[in-house]
Amino acid sequence: MPVGNQEEVDMERKRDRAEQNLLLKPPQLQLRNLFMARKGTIKPNILEPDPVYGSRLVTKLINRSMRDGKKNAARREIYEAFDIIKEKSGGDPLKVFNQALGNIKPTMEVRPRRIGGAAYQVPAPVRGVRSESLAIRWLVAAANSKSNSDFHTYAAKLAAEITDAAKGEGVSVKKRLDVERVAEANKAFAHFRW
Repeated sequence: MPVGNQEEVDMERKRDRAEQNLLLKPPQLQLRNLFMARKGTIKPNILEPDPVYGSRLVTKLINRSMRDGKKNAARREIYEAFDIIKEKSGGDPLKVFNQALGNIKPTMEVRPRRIGGAAYQVPAPVRGVRSESLAIRWLVAAANSKSNSDFHTYAAKLAAEITDAAKGEGVSVKKRLDVERVAEANKAFAHFRW
């Protein structure tokens, strides 16, 4: 450590501490801390397909259903829900799930845009990845909102919501219709889209 006035010594200590903290973090966090882009491109997190059905969307559903980091418990419930769907429909549960997601995915949504001090709800098309995420989020929320007296397990709730969504019914499909209805109602502000 160089001998000098007290300010130089303090600055040297702070620099050493910052370097040590940076070395303690994993390389991904080091990069994230060094290059925090506000509007730059973000590399998407690529998920591994689930082991049973080999589907990336099922993995997303498992991750969204997971609570308190208990992935195996969530995985067990999802697979149990798929078994219930298989028993009731007699077909491939993955096809029913994909059909349900297709019925839930929104095509238009509103995004707030501030212009001249007023916030306008501007309709905008939904990107593919975001529409998948919204569909899975709404599906899980709809399953969670079902009453425990009618369905005793989360798997039964989820299976009921997936089969309803595949038929074009259910809470999650209603949510999509509501979002698209709001976008249609605000079509007058479409020229504000950026």
